[in-house]
Amino acid sequence: MSIPIAADRMPISLRDVSTSDLDAITAIYRESVLSGVASYEIIPPEQNEMAARFSAITGQGYPYIAAVDEVGNLLGYAYASAFRTRPAYRWMVEDSIYLEPEARGRGIGKLLLTELIQRCTSLGFRQMVAVIGGAHPASIALHKALHFEETGRLKGTGYKHGHWLDTMIMQRALGEGAATDPDPSVYPGTLFKQ
Repeated sequence: MSIPIAADRMPISLRDVSTSDLDAITAIYRESVLSGVASYEIIPPEQNEMAARFSAITGQGYPYIAAVDEVGNLLGYAYASAFRTRPAYRWMVEDSIYLEPEARGRGIGKLLLTELIQRCTSLGFRQMVAVIGGAHPASIALHKALHFEETGRLKGTGYKHGHWLDTMIMQRALGEGAATDPDPSVYPGTLFKQ
């Protein structure tokens, strides 16, 4: 999918992440850990750890997508993963989105999250949750724009960059949400053995 971004009319393509993207993903995440509050990690993981995380997520069939510019530079990435690993949670995913500093505020996060929502809905997930570190206003606004609702705020949950940080929890239904029973014989019902 290629979509021009309104702010600069630069075409952005969304595609599945591959292992060749792990250098760029590691760099984007490193900057976020060192400068931001989206992640409560303090020490950025090395590429081998990021590769292990990527394999764990994609190995279970969760989507992991990249936004790239017209020459293939990775501008950001998003993925869904288990919100919790207990079997009853298998119908719910947690979204994560990270962007290059220059890509922020250009609509790329919205493109990534929109695609992530569509893919997770198609896979059969019923709920998506956002755990927003630092209760970051831009992330909250992005999720609100895509119909997430605030479901909780955990106060003073992290201490980073010399400040206590709150964590915002936001949620939206996917597909039929909780209106109907899921089919445990199909994905994501098969994620955990009972």
